[in-house]
Amino acid sequence: MELKRVVVTGLGAITPLGNDVQTTWQSLISGVSGAKPITLMDVSKFKTRFACEVKNFDPNLYIDRKEVRKMDRYTQFAVVAAKEAVRDSGLDNEAIDHDRVGVVFSSGIGGIGTFEQEVGNYYQHEEAGPRINPFFIPKMISDIAAGHISIIYGFRGPNFGTVSACASSTNSIISAFDIIRLGKANAIVTGGAEAAITISGIGGFNAMNALSTRNDSPETASRPFSASRDGFVMGEGSVCVILEELEHALARNAKIYAEIAGSGASGDAYHLTASHPEGLGARLVMQNALADALMSPSEIDYINVHGTSTPVGDPSEVKAIKDVFGENAYKLNISSTKSMTGHMLGAAGAVEAMACILAVQNDIVPPTINHEPGDDDPDIDYKLNFTFNQSERRIVRAALSNTFGFGGHNACIIVKKFIR
Repeated sequence: MELKRVVVTGLGAITPLGNDVQTTWQSLISGVSGAKPITLMDVSKFKTRFACEVKNFDPNLYIDRKEVRKMDRYTQFAVVAAKEAVRDSGLDNEAIDHDRVGVVFSSGIGGIGTFEQEVGNYYQHEEAGPRINPFFIPKMISDIAAGHISIIYGFRGPNFGTVSACASSTNSIISAFDIIRLGKANAIVTGGAEAAITISGIGGFNAMNALSTRNDSPETASRPFSASRDGFVMGEGSVCVILEELEHALARNAKIYAEIAGSGASGDAYHLTASHPEGLGARLVMQNALADALMSPSEIDYINVHGTSTPVGDPSEVKAIKDVFGENAYKLNISSTKSMTGHMLGAAGAVEAMACILAVQNDIVPPTINHEPGDDDPDIDYKLNFTFNQSERRIVRAALSNTFGFGGHNACIIVKKFIR
């Protein structure tokens, strides 16, 4: 069976750097940090009091008020990003075959804010009996964003969400890619969304000592590959990608951003939360992606790394890159856009896929910000081009995006320039 070619024809975004794709991209290549003191709740008693929040967001500007009440914040983000992406793709909802368009959309945590609110309401009114919102369950579950998007547009193709912690939206994109190249759909609306800047979200990660506590300087707190890194910065938001079978896209004269070349997945089989110190799972997932794409390491010009700014994770990923790419590791660009967006958890893979797609389209690599002279980790090889602090213009023939999730879930995609 000959596999179909899969291309990107639409993008949508609502992130800590902007409430659309263009604003987010311009912020990324300009090295803007999205980290600010938290405004969504009182965190005065927490060790971490800052995050990368989505700013100036009013869901009622995008979604009918009655529908807004049925959605957790993460689903609101997903729907807004999907609306921009579908509009950007030019898909004609009157002309397409709705049975052949699907939605595969992820969240690593789902409606944690809704869960907190409803459990809190129960205990507040416990004596009077349970007071549970009838939308509690459908607001909370982590697959429901895909359901809402499909209902809005009437898309009846494959419809589900994937959950693999911080690799969730990369796995969604991989699933969408596979469905299309196997000929089971013409197009898939895919991506991820997260809204975990909540009491239990911040509190839980604080309890693990996973978050940066650089409260005096939030904008510089996310500093992947720097010796002074002390944890990741929480982010939130959503990115949506429209994947489409090539001939279907050409037949309607669609704009094409890039082509999905291949994907990979692997498991660390090591630890619940820590990546393998030798980068074994990271090495395998990149090898699998290259093999799937039928590409050699020399054909990759940019790697958007998982790069969370944690003491353990960053060096092991660097080791894996050197193991896979050999001498070519010193010829490509490496950057972590989490230094600007924060870690968007289940949406991280989608926003980083978008960064790779736009890097390929525009021949520009966004930077890793916040690295200071002398702040070098002895376990990291700085002969590699980490693209510190300033974006770099170069021909980007192909880009690879890594995402690794708690539980040892590793996922990787490769995007390349579209050549007919």
